[in-house]
Amino acid sequence: MRPLPSQVCVVVIGYDDAAHVTDAVRSALAQGPAVREVIAVDDCSADGSADLLDRLALDEPRLKVLRREVNSGGCGSPRNDGIDAATAPYVMFLDSDDVLPPGAVDALLDAVAGRGTEVAAGLCVRRELPSGREVPWQPELYATTALVTHPSRRIHLVHDTLCVNKLYRTDFLREHGIRFPEGRFPYEDFVFTARVLAAGPRVALIPDTVYVWHVRRGAERLSISLDRAGVDNWRSRITAHGLSYDILLGAGEKRLARATRARFLDHSLRMYARELDRRGPEYRNEWWALTRAYLATFDAADLALAPAPGRVVAQVVRASEEPRDLTRVKEVAARPARLRPPYARLADGTPVWSADLPQVTLEHLLSRPVRLLPVAVDAELRPRMRATRLRLRLYELYGRMADAAPASVDAEFVNRQDGVVGLTVTAEFRPDDPDPRDDDSGAVPGMDTGLGIDSGIGSGIGSGIGSWTAEAAVDLAALGSGTWDLRLRLRFHDGTSRETTAHAVAGPGLLRRSVVPNGRHGMLLVQPYATHAGSLALRLAPGWRGMTIVLRRRMRRLLH
Repeated sequence: MRPLPSQVCVVVIGYDDAAHVTDAVRSALAQGPAVREVIAVDDCSADGSADLLDRLALDEPRLKVLRREVNSGGCGSPRNDGIDAATAPYVMFLDSDDVLPPGAVDALLDAVAGRGTEVAAGLCVRRELPSGREVPWQPELYATTALVTHPSRRIHLVHDTLCVNKLYRTDFLREHGIRFPEGRFPYEDFVFTARVLAAGPRVALIPDTVYVWHVRRGAERLSISLDRAGVDNWRSRITAHGLSYDILLGAGEKRLARATRARFLDHSLRMYARELDRRGPEYRNEWWALTRAYLATFDAADLALAPAPGRVVAQVVRASEEPRDLTRVKEVAARPARLRPPYARLADGTPVWSADLPQVTLEHLLSRPVRLLPVAVDAELRPRMRATRLRLRLYELYGRMADAAPASVDAEFVNRQDGVVGLTVTAEFRPDDPDPRDDDSGAVPGMDTGLGIDSGIGSGIGSGIGSWTAEAAVDLAALGSGTWDLRLRLRFHDGTSRETTAHAVAGPGLLRRSVVPNGRHGMLLVQPYATHAGSLALRLAPGWRGMTIVLRRRMRRLLH
C-alpha cells in the first residue's frame, strides 16, 4: 500500500556553498507532494548562503531554514539538527553540492511502504564535473530489488557507507539513539551507517538512482573524500573505520564487523596505496606507521575475508617497518590488480613477494582462476608520422601464463567521459626468446640468497619462457579527441581470458607529447601518459590548435 503524501523530510546541510545550495534545495522540493518539509541547515556560512535560503523560503512554505550560530567543523552536527527538527515519518539527507534526481523520494517511499522496512536504499551515482561522466557507487548491491530482513544476511551492506542514498524511518533513528558524531569528525557517515546496521533494521534495496553525488576535482575547496593530500585525512579515515568496527562488534554483529575490515582493505587501503608514490617522504613515513599500527589489530580471519589485492598490500605494510616497493604496491592496489616482476619463490616453490620479504606469501596465485590473476602487461605507444604502434608485453606469472598459453589480445581504447569504446585492435602473442635476464625474481638463477629462495624462472613449471609480446598499428584518427583509457582482454589457448589494464612504460620517446598528421584535422596532438595507478592512457587534441599548444610549451622549456 502506498503511504500517504507528505511523509518525508529532506535535511540539506551546507557551509559557504552559495553557488550550489539552492540547486540542492530545489531538487528536494521538486520531488513533489511526498516531501512534507525540507530542512536546510546552514553551518554558520559567511558567503550569504543562509540569506539565499531565507529568500527561497519566502515562496516555499515547505522550506525551513536553520542557522547554526557557530560553525561545527563537520557534517554530523548539522545533520543531527535536522533529525531533531524533523516532523515527517521518514528522513533522508542531502549535501549542498549534490542533487536528488527526479522520482528519488517516490521510489524510496514505495520501497518502505511495500516492504514495511525501517530503511530503504537505492543507487548513488558519482557525476564527474564538468565532464558529466557518471560512475555508479556499489552497483552490485543495487542490481535488483531485494528485501534484507537483517543486515547480517547481506554483509555487503557495510560496503555502502553513504548515508545520503537512503530513506530512514525517523522514529527508528530516535528510538535507537542513532546520530552522527558531533563536531569535526571526517567520515562521519561511516559511523552513522555502523550504528544503523548495529540496530538490525530491515532494509529494502532498489535499483533506482536516488542520489547524484557531484565530484568537483577542480574546486577551490575540495570535499573530504577528495582532499587526501594531508596524512590527517588518512588518520581520520582509520579512526572512523575503527569506531565502525567497535560499534558492530559491541552489538554482537561479528560477521558485519569483520566485513568492515574487509572493506577497509579492499577500498580504503588500496585507494590510498595507489597514491603513495606521489607523496613526500614525511607523508609516506607517517602513513606507513599509522597503517601498520592499525593493521596490527587485524587477525588472520580479518585478512582472509578481503579480496587478494588488499590482503597482499596489507601483508607488505605489516612485514616492513619502512615504506618500500611503492611502485609495485601501487600496481597491486590498482583495479584490476597487476603484479609486476620480480617473481620470487621459496625453495619449496611457494610464491613470495620478494627475497627481502619472504614472509609475504602469494600461494593463492597458484590456484586462482586465470580471469582473476593479477597479470602484468607493459605497454608502449609510439606515435609516428606514418603509423602509431602499440607494443604489449605479457609477463609469466609463476608458470600460470605458460599453462594457459597466451593466444591474442584485444586492446580497446575507451573514452574516459562516456565509457564508449572508440577503437579496438587485435594482435597475436608471440613468445619472446628465453633470456636469463628475464628471471622471475630479478636474482641470478641458482644464486643462494640465504633465505631459501629459488630464483629460477618456472622452476619446472611451464615452458620457462619469461614473456610474450604482441604488436599492432593504431589508427589514432579514429579516436578524434578526448581522453582514452587502454583496456585489454587477454585470450588464452585453453579457452580462458582475463580483462586488465597495462602498465605505462617510460623511456626514450615514450610518454611524451607529439604531433602526427591527420587527414581530417591536418594535425593531431598525442599525449600518452601514466594514470595515478600507473596505467597507460592517451589524450588527443586535433588540429593546428593542438600543435600550437605543443610548440608553445616546448618554446617555454627552451627559454627556461
